[in-house]
Amino acid sequence: MRRLWLALLAILALALPGAAQDTGPGAATLVADRISIAADTRLLAEGHVEVLWRGTRLRATSISFDRSTGLLQIVGPITLVQGDNLILLADSAELSRDLQQGILRSARMVLNRQLQLGAAEINRVGGRYTALTRAVASSCQVCAANPVPLWEIRAARVVHDQQERQLYFDHAQFRVAGVPVFYIPRLRMPDPSLKRATGFLMPQFRSTSTLGPGLKLPYFIAIGDSRDLTLTPYVSTVGTRTLDLRYRQALRGGTLQFDGALTDDVLIPGETRGYLFGTVSMALQGGYQLQFDLQAVSDGAYLLDYGHGQVDRLRSAMEVRRTSRTSHFSAGLSQFTSIRQGEDNATLPGLVGEVTLHRRFRPAVLGGEGGFWFQTYALARRSSVDQIGRDTARASARIDWRRNWTLPLGINLSAIGALSADIYAIGQDSSYPAIIVRSTPIAAVELRWPWIRTVASGASQVIEPVVQLIYSPDDGAAVPNEDSTLVEFDEGNLFALNRFPGEDVTERGLRANIGVGWTRFDPAGWSASATLGRVFRLDDPGQFSAGSGLAGAQSDWLAAVQLRTDGGISLTNRAIFDSDFNFTKDELRLGINTDRLALSTSYLWLAADPGENRPTDTTEWAMAADYALGSQWSGSFNWRYDQQAGRATSAGLGLAYRTECVTLDLSLSRRFTSSTSVTPTTDFGLSVDLVGFGGKAEAGAVRRSCRR
Repeated sequence: MRRLWLALLAILALALPGAAQDTGPGAATLVADRISIAADTRLLAEGHVEVLWRGTRLRATSISFDRSTGLLQIVGPITLVQGDNLILLADSAELSRDLQQGILRSARMVLNRQLQLGAAEINRVGGRYTALTRAVASSCQVCAANPVPLWEIRAARVVHDQQERQLYFDHAQFRVAGVPVFYIPRLRMPDPSLKRATGFLMPQFRSTSTLGPGLKLPYFIAIGDSRDLTLTPYVSTVGTRTLDLRYRQALRGGTLQFDGALTDDVLIPGETRGYLFGTVSMALQGGYQLQFDLQAVSDGAYLLDYGHGQVDRLRSAMEVRRTSRTSHFSAGLSQFTSIRQGEDNATLPGLVGEVTLHRRFRPAVLGGEGGFWFQTYALARRSSVDQIGRDTARASARIDWRRNWTLPLGINLSAIGALSADIYAIGQDSSYPAIIVRSTPIAAVELRWPWIRTVASGASQVIEPVVQLIYSPDDGAAVPNEDSTLVEFDEGNLFALNRFPGEDVTERGLRANIGVGWTRFDPAGWSASATLGRVFRLDDPGQFSAGSGLAGAQSDWLAAVQLRTDGGISLTNRAIFDSDFNFTKDELRLGINTDRLALSTSYLWLAADPGENRPTDTTEWAMAADYALGSQWSGSFNWRYDQQAGRATSAGLGLAYRTECVTLDLSLSRRFTSSTSVTPTTDFGLSVDLVGFGGKAEAGAVRRSCRR
């Protein structure tokens, strides 16, 4: 109690400004083991001294305040904390009474708990500027076991502008492991608390077999609080002059981003190459969302040559949509451009428009749940040649209903009905009438009988046999098939009324979907599931190709299994085969996810199917892995192999080093495929990021060990 009384009395009488008049939240507080006053002008606080003053906290061994000079003589170790982003450490100091000006000797400054700056002397000026003499800056941990930081910047003088959150270096020398690398007379960099600042970003090295070694030097331009622009010149030895750009803007309720590049290179002499991708997403009134996408490229090889992805069909689109608990509305217009070898954009659907409305409701008389669906759809081709230049427009409406009952023994009975009507307008195709009208009713009955068992260990099992009987007449008018050319048969649509993905083709005839599912959950942390099913038809309408697994009066068998363990292992296998075990499709996926290893691999085999534009069998094996080689090193690997061609299609290696102060990424990749516009290439990349500039705090999670 006596200590607290002396502290309050002394600070109110002599110390920091305003204390005698201000006893509210802005008042200063001094706490120490011993406080004495000499000659009515000098205050001495000793032992565990602590001063609190308007968000600033000072700790020291002793403080002497002379009222006549207004200066604080401080003996350390000294810790001065200002806000959340600035910490000053020193052996001794001479500061003004408000702690905003003065000199700290043998001092260190820590910014945002990342970047450390040590100096022989630190001068504080006006509470805004901090000047360091003979300074060393680094975010690396330094201790007896690691006396030399991985990187450091030595400078004759460093000034920190606390208001603008900038660091200014005079006569700066950048060192790696103590070895000088380069010298910069003047250098300006943001402090770690500043997330966005105009200036150069870390350069990136890229080398490819087609362009040779090259360097990218990004320059970031902050355009206010909500917009920015990044310009990245890229120059290589073989001959490319490229300017990459990225523009981003935060909108009210959305975002906008455009990425692009302009290139003059030796790969296609005399032509300006480039690309432009853009995305706009924003919220409109009434719960509507606007989505705009733009994709354009100068030639089919550009994206692969410059490492911008492997997109081979470009889509530019604009869509407005709104989704609620019982309804969905969307309206959109899309333009497609193919850069695949052998595809003619004049005969592909280049322009597609679509409007869709879907509502769910509960019928008052029938009970259960009902739905109404309406869609208009149109596509146009550039070609004016008969048949291959066909244009199509469609309007469709469908109403559906489902009601469930629970029978004795836990059997679930469902009645399902649907009626759809379509009208088509067809142009530039003499093989179809100009106008086609059709209607398709569907009626179905479904029985499910779930069996549930729980054993003494706590494990539970569920076995559920399912039988669906479905009828839709096999007399619908033939229409052009634009949206249902590829059919997937899996456990997700085994019990679907229509397995075609679009609206142009509807599954017809009397058929039965029969299957059984099994699931086990074990308290030890693992689970397993399996599905087996088949489709039986009274007659084969010939709607499905042989490679789909659904052709014939009896479809192939569908078998799927899945296993997940508490140790991070996941295994999935999906197979389609006939009664003689001749496989149409087999897909195997394995994943392992542990503290050190993340591995995924897949094997796919597809039988030849000309109906799906697959003239030969397809066999592909893909693998990707990440492995922690230690606390700081990690490696990655990816590989894709085409067994039918007898060669790899792509492969890649990566090596990463991450500590509390630096991240380094090395990558090596090879693309083996080739065409008339794309050549096999090897790509090497190197990027280095220094933690402590620009707020990259996430890279400092791994620290080098310091043993005493």
